[in-house]
Amino acid sequence: MQKRFLTSILAFAFILLAANAQDQYPKNENVDVQHYVFGLSLNDASNEIQGDTQVTVSFAEKAVPFALDLVAKSGTFGMEVTQVLEDTIQADYSYAQDKINIVPKTEAKTQTFTVKYHGIPERGLVIDTTKFGNRSFFGDNWPNLARHWLPSVDHPYDKASIEFQITAPDHYDVVATGEKIEESNLENGYKLTIYEEPAPVATKVMTIGVTEFASRLVDEVQGIPVTAWVYPQNRLEGFHDYTVAGKVLEYFIESIGPYSYAKLANMQAKTQWGGLENAGTIAYFENSVTGNNTVEPLIAHEIAHQWFGNSATEKSWNHVWLSEGFATYFCILYLENVYGDDRRKEELAIDRREIIAYYKTNPSPIVDLTISDPMRVLSTNTYQKGGWVLNMLRHKLGDDDFWNGIRKYYATYRNSNVLSEDFKNVMEEVSGEKLDAFFQQWLFTKGHPQLKWDWEYKKGKVMLHLEQVQTHHVFKFPLEIGLVKDGKIIIETIQVNEQIESFELPSKVSPDSVVLDPNQWTLFEEIGQP
Repeated sequence: MQKRFLTSILAFAFILLAANAQDQYPKNENVDVQHYVFGLSLNDASNEIQGDTQVTVSFAEKAVPFALDLVAKSGTFGMEVTQVLEDTIQADYSYAQDKINIVPKTEAKTQTFTVKYHGIPERGLVIDTTKFGNRSFFGDNWPNLARHWLPSVDHPYDKASIEFQITAPDHYDVVATGEKIEESNLENGYKLTIYEEPAPVATKVMTIGVTEFASRLVDEVQGIPVTAWVYPQNRLEGFHDYTVAGKVLEYFIESIGPYSYAKLANMQAKTQWGGLENAGTIAYFENSVTGNNTVEPLIAHEIAHQWFGNSATEKSWNHVWLSEGFATYFCILYLENVYGDDRRKEELAIDRREIIAYYKTNPSPIVDLTISDPMRVLSTNTYQKGGWVLNMLRHKLGDDDFWNGIRKYYATYRNSNVLSEDFKNVMEEVSGEKLDAFFQQWLFTKGHPQLKWDWEYKKGKVMLHLEQVQTHHVFKFPLEIGLVKDGKIIIETIQVNEQIESFELPSKVSPDSVVLDPNQWTLFEEIGQP
């Protein structure tokens, strides 16, 4: 009865914390954007873009006022709106504080609005030159920079299918989110290129790439074209480095479930990130191309995002570990599959050191409800510690339940939105285990066990003494103990529940040494050891 009562309390606390996430974006649940058509005209004479965006929205019950994000002109940068149409008539709208506020005139439950605008984007669309000096245009929206060049609901809670219609000088090659459905030469040396993505996509992972590219089909996986788009000056090196994407894609399809997007393009690009997981059109930093296959882990990380973050998308920025923690760990799972379990242990050992170092100056939980700015949600917590949580969950549930749970989670939330509570519920359903305490401890509680320990051998037993020296929380966790003798290791598992505990482990001989967690399954910090 006490155990059941404690579980109920933990479950209530978990739901309460998840519900009070501090994502400040004003979500309008009565309006659902169904489809965007982004018409964009680019030129070589200036950095000004001309935009013509069609937004199809569906209202829950009746037409209600709603807003689109678009950064207004201030000085050199920003957009000027010249017209907003409701279907074919002039819309009732105002434009203030970087939002286009639209009041529908008709009561139709599904309507299309058109926004005509122009301006120079300060961010979001990176207009620059490549490392080789060629003019380029690259979409770089993460986390909420689409509003600098695309009128949209610039938050991942409202995803939509999209079409990019790019008009640009005909010497450019154009790649964008979706499948290419048209490329037509126009008058005056311009070209129209259209890409269409039927799967719903968050603005954070919509993109275009416009420059002089060399491109090649490097693989095809279950009918999905895998392409490389690289600068002509390093075309052979780029094709070589990006070809591994096909092998990665195949692993994740077979391990997790179907791929959601029209293609998988891998693009050398100007980006503020090492890699940006744009849906079906991933951007990798310019110097990722070496010809030496040095970016396989980066490619695996970004492709893992196509399932986690892109298709099953966090509904609140405070739960971004569902994107970054998953991509971090599923990269490790891919490397484990290719190179063996020692590679998993190596990667997790590196991540453990980074987590411990980060905590010393940033004592905060993975789901940090004090953060309201999405630019601040990325951290060692959401990447490496989030990955470690999945590693511990796998160990707790076993491989069969873990993988069955992952596949059920993806199938349930594919092309949708999710919170940590939803992931927990799926894993509980599949495994039959209550996981409130596990998730509460590792996601919503800061820190990790800090262990001071020693051991001695007495009368056929290893006497192990453990103390958790952190004061804010007593963690409960399983811990593997390695007893090493003559180069051979015997693994015993203990369950740590108290701040100070002693354990007796049977051993016929005195070990040469004792090792905590030799297989890298539990996140903790060693404060003292023999």
